[in-house]
Amino acid sequence: MRAADQREPADFIGDLRDLDTARRALDGCERVIHLAAIVGGIGNFHRYPHTLLENNHALYNAIFEAAVEHQPERLTYVSSSMVFENASRFPTREEDLRTTPAPWSAYGFSKLAGEVYCRAAHAEHGLRYTICRPFNAYGPGEMPDDEPGIAHMVPDVIKKVLAGQNPLQIFGSGAQTRTLTYVDDIADGIVTATFADAAENEDFNISARQEMTVAEIARLIWDECGNDPAAFELEHLGSFEVDVQRRWPDVSKAERLLGWKAQVPVREGIRRTVDWLRAQGEHAQNRESDPG
Repeated sequence: MRAADQREPADFIGDLRDLDTARRALDGCERVIHLAAIVGGIGNFHRYPHTLLENNHALYNAIFEAAVEHQPERLTYVSSSMVFENASRFPTREEDLRTTPAPWSAYGFSKLAGEVYCRAAHAEHGLRYTICRPFNAYGPGEMPDDEPGIAHMVPDVIKKVLAGQNPLQIFGSGAQTRTLTYVDDIADGIVTATFADAAENEDFNISARQEMTVAEIARLIWDECGNDPAAFELEHLGSFEVDVQRRWPDVSKAERLLGWKAQVPVREGIRRTVDWLRAQGEHAQNRESDPG
């Protein structure tokens, strides 16, 4: 089932860290997708480690207790590629998690803890679950922050390029690798897994296949913003304590059990994201210049 077939407007607003609110949110739901979290880039989880840990665990405590009580047909927990922060096998398979050292970052640890909640609630209370791990989500909808690194890399770098920054600043050497996955593909993968019988009590890497260096991604963004390729130049900023050097998942399990794979090529996805962010900037300028 495609994600587009499942789109309905949200009609519930509340703080899901509160158990009574989580109970009301799950009441009558047959399939639950747990996406609630604070999200952001590499600077975000280094600046706010306790906040991320505290909020994610508060969400787990309430949502999983409510799910155990309601026993929906399936609870899909949206984890993170950061559970593989210390992976040494590439491409990284789902089963490699057992032999991968636990994440050092508070964010990665908290996302791994959510996976443990799934398995524990299933083992003790019979909760049926699915775990989805998106890799390097990007696309229209995420605005860059004023401080680089608080949002994810793609909107951060697009903002810098559209602002005319040259040389273009990136964190680290640029040799780190990422596997960019367009937001529509990730949404489709999560919904497909949520409704697939074969996904019950299973975990999946939800990702594209193409491994790229951060420098290659920066150059692609530069080009898709319409800049002169010959003028491309990087300035390397000091990185963070945790800056994953390689991120490249094996996605064969999702293809085999779900018949799912990412569809949007990275160049096309970057182009759409550049167009969207450029339009947001134009709208903001129009509002500022409108005397009404």
